[in-house]
Amino acid sequence: MRLDKFLVDMGVGSRKDVRELIKKKQVQVNGEIAKKADDKIDGKQDEVMCQGVVYHYTEYDYIMLNKPQGVVSATEDKIHQTVLDLLDKRYHRVAPVGRLDKDTQGLLLLTNDGALAHDLLSPKKHVDKRYEVHLKYPIQEDLVLSFEEGIILEDGYKCLPAKLTIKDSYCVFVTIQEGKFHQVKRMFQALNNKVVFLKRLSMGSLQLDETLPIGAYRELTIEELEHLKKGR
Repeated sequence: MRLDKFLVDMGVGSRKDVRELIKKKQVQVNGEIAKKADDKIDGKQDEVMCQGVVYHYTEYDYIMLNKPQGVVSATEDKIHQTVLDLLDKRYHRVAPVGRLDKDTQGLLLLTNDGALAHDLLSPKKHVDKRYEVHLKYPIQEDLVLSFEEGIILEDGYKCLPAKLTIKDSYCVFVTIQEGKFHQVKRMFQALNNKVVFLKRLSMGSLQLDETLPIGAYRELTIEELEHLKKGR
């Protein structure tokens, strides 16, 4: 791999920025000052240091974000703050796996592993997504069966069977395997209720780390990633 490509992938800066850093002797490879941007390196074996920071190459990044309200699930937006704006520039390669509405908070996975993202989002994989839902009006227990049978939305679409667990009259947990636009909100709207707060708790085997403050993020653990890839 070219040295400049390695540093660009690691989020150091643009190709032009990186070349300037190399020219200013701010980059070292295995303790020696790098001379040319097109020098070939082994990203997994060589130690690359730029401005005193050592960078280790990874092909893929897997980030768990506790998404706050008011932030859009996109890589760029001309008006609103995006989830990528919350991350260190080191993670510039990732994109959100699916999306959470702007006013929804909770678990959001971001990665540049396209194969994993496809598996998690594919309707054929039946990946569970679990939400905590706060409602404007009290919920009736007989609606548990309605969710199991499939809620019919306002446009006539019949949702796949879903699971409704009632915590109390105004707070429930919903598990769905789809990701239609505003689906959870529309499901309750079809039942003449209104969602006033929505938080995603899990996606497949991946559970939101409740110790993560809202707006904070971390890399997935090896165990979390292995379970996610195995569909557990």
